Amino acid sequence: MKDIVSSKKMENGIAVFWEEGEGNKYDSFNYSELIDMRINALDLLDDPTAYAVDVEGHRITIKK
Repeated sequence: MKDIVSSKKMENGIAVFWEEGEGNKYDSFNYSELIDMRINALDLLDDPTAYAVDVEGHRITIKK
């Protein structure tokens, strides 16, 4: 799991960014995927640091 450091609204979903090595990497999730994972898209945009991303499993989870 990688801690999300920022997020950005895209046309069909949200891109999330995490730090890896010397820079940032990103993955994007469409709104349908976020709904299936029970992730609130507005909250992900407002407070991305409350979430983590499983890069290999292409999933977002809420950090506890």
